[in-house]
Amino acid sequence: MKRYLLVLGLLGCLAGRSIAASMATATDSMAVQKLLKQARMLQAAYQESEALGKYEEALRQDSRCYEALWQAALLSVRIGARYTDETRRGAYFISARQYADRALVVQPTGGEANYVVALSLVNRATLLTARSRLHAYKLMKPYAFMAVARCPEWADAWQLLGRWHYRVDHYNVLERVFSKLFLGGMPSEAGSRKAIDALRRAHQLDSTRIQFCYDLARVYRNQRQRRNARLILEKAVQLTPTTSDELEVSRRCRAMLLQDRRRQKRRPASFQH
Repeated sequence: MKRYLLVLGLLGCLAGRSIAASMATATDSMAVQKLLKQARMLQAAYQESEALGKYEEALRQDSRCYEALWQAALLSVRIGARYTDETRRGAYFISARQYADRALVVQPTGGEANYVVALSLVNRATLLTARSRLHAYKLMKPYAFMAVARCPEWADAWQLLGRWHYRVDHYNVLERVFSKLFLGGMPSEAGSRKAIDALRRAHQLDSTRIQFCYDLARVYRNQRQRRNARLILEKAVQLTPTTSDELEVSRRCRAMLLQDRRRQKRRPASFQH
């Protein structure tokens, strides 16, 4: 009888601990969800540093929170890109890559995780040697392709893929030779036509993003599709910038459009296209 009561007591103790642990887990989950909600609201209000802080706080509660990981990587890149000081830029880009790698561990085929890995690679490459930059473009290819495969309705993923296509397709002679001799060859499948298709898709998915307009117009222009470039720029200058970054891009779009209009006036009608 005593043994029976002892077993019942032990089972009751274990059950109590299990319930307490479940309640603690539920409480932690609620706290994480609250932090994620706060972070999203801050992002929507363009308070990116504060949003990053909330995502990092969520990760202290749950180190494998996928949304917090990839969003922290994304914000680290965006914030770092605004600094002119290379040390601070580099610190943010390194942090972004760390968050991105952790997100990839949680969801190896996640579109967001693959996107932020590619994004952190290409941004950190701006601070590295020419060889490292070329290596980064080769490394980022599978991540950029996986991002659009898994998130085909995400405009940012298409923009990044379009930029990759255009940059690789426009390697200069030295970059091509170096890639063949020291990096095992050029990244395959890149093309300017594919760049246009990807950037056009990004613009179709979100026509309110002035950066997408600018990227597409530049590629059109460089491919001598000036009429298409002009049409996109005319749409771009109608958009209202909401951040200092967008204001700068808007200024560039206006300058490109003004330059194109001046050029058009100087050319005979038979040469305009």
